[in-house]
Amino acid sequence: MKTSRSIAALLFALALAGGATVALAQDKWPSKPIRMIVPFTAGSASDVLGRIVGQRLSEIWGQQIVIDNRPGAGGLIGSELTRQAAPDGYTITMIGQPHLSNALLREDKPYDPLKDFTAIAFVGSNPNVIVLGKGIEAKTIPDLIALARAKPGAMNYGSAGVGSSSHLAGALFVSKAGINVVHVPFRIGADSRSALIAGTIQFYVYPLPAIVGMLKAGTLRALAVGSPKRAATLPDVPTSAEAGFPQYRSESWFGLIAPRGLPKGLVSRINADTVSVLKEPATREKFVQQGAEPGFGPPEHFAKLQRDEYAELAPLIKSIGMKTN
Repeated sequence: MKTSRSIAALLFALALAGGATVALAQDKWPSKPIRMIVPFTAGSASDVLGRIVGQRLSEIWGQQIVIDNRPGAGGLIGSELTRQAAPDGYTITMIGQPHLSNALLREDKPYDPLKDFTAIAFVGSNPNVIVLGKGIEAKTIPDLIALARAKPGAMNYGSAGVGSSSHLAGALFVSKAGINVVHVPFRIGADSRSALIAGTIQFYVYPLPAIVGMLKAGTLRALAVGSPKRAATLPDVPTSAEAGFPQYRSESWFGLIAPRGLPKGLVSRINADTVSVLKEPATREKFVQQGAEPGFGPPEHFAKLQRDEYAELAPLIKSIGMKTN
């Protein structure tokens, strides 16, 4: 009996010591650079917004945030790296809808997007924009649809990979329009933009921050934005409804996650600092310039956003016939 009490006391002491060690580690956080995984290439929407937020967080925390671009498989590689990382606050990831859709596109789910990760903060949202390739003179969405119907199977549209937000947005448009076009996935964003300029693909539905610079410069032309109202940074570009296709609506969102098991204290700390950055006028201005709107809210808000979106994506992906190659 005495031995059992001694063992119990020893286990209790070890538990206290372990808790004290975790608390001490959190108190000293961050004591080294932090990795922010971006599951897409430099210049992608998640990369652009991640760098804006990451720069300010680096200044607040006094530690460098290293942007780690890990493109591939429509964002799957970046999400999987996050799942495998230690839940110590030194790996965070800027995700979007592909984090959810990737788990719905594969029979053998690579991960559970809701259970295998920790939601930290909703960062922002933006409209998706239909961008035309060289030689496509369509003025309205019905014009584009008519061109596609005139030559079934001859027109191509691009995306950042199977399961990416651009793939989902493009496939939804194709489904709503009832057209026969070929999906062409790109691993590198610059390649897709070059393909549009060369006219080898005819359209691409981009998250606005990924393409706003080229649209403002006149290098490429936007047909319409998928949001209910025009984007402040592109006031001359009509909404899809104004462009003659009100049944199409397409927007993207982004947020920060970490591996499952991140201590609540660190979740609260990272969330509070991220929200503080997003509320700064300078950050808002940078987001608006990119065609994005900052998001706010506690971790629970972002977790609910993902749950709701996941429930909506499952029947949508099935109805439009999206699948992995």
